[in-house]
Amino acid sequence: MTVASILASKPRTLVSVTPETTVGEVARLLHERQIGAALVMQGDTLLGILSERGIVRALALHPSGVRGMRADSVMKPRQVETHLSATLEEAMRIMTDNRVRYLPVFEDGHLAGLISIGDVVKAELGRHAHEVTNLTAYISGAH
Repeated sequence: MTVASILASKPRTLVSVTPETTVGEVARLLHERQIGAALVMQGDTLLGILSERGIVRALALHPSGVRGMRADSVMKPRQVETHLSATLEEAMRIMTDNRVRYLPVFEDGHLAGLISIGDVVKAELGRHAHEVTNLTAYISGAH
């Protein structure tokens, strides 16, 4: 299974904000869209990712002023990425080794999507369920 197959099962809309967007506006957007993170973009360039976790950390450090802070001052800067042909195992390794919950996906230098640890776990569970079904059919003699 590849990262491309994970993206194919997700909505194609990427939620992004500008670096100047306030944390309060990002929090409202995450709540309205029922998502855990937004991409911080300058034009077509990915600068970083601002997640619910990032907002909570900022709140712990700046309890009274986080809502008015800029997204780029709170986001996690772009550090790691993957590509469409990466395997599920490669994506899991990148996410685990770098302790990230969101992984941007690039193809030919262009942002193709964003996968979350939840997307990866869901794909892995689906893969295991498929293997169990096939093994059960094989053992029972059904073809």
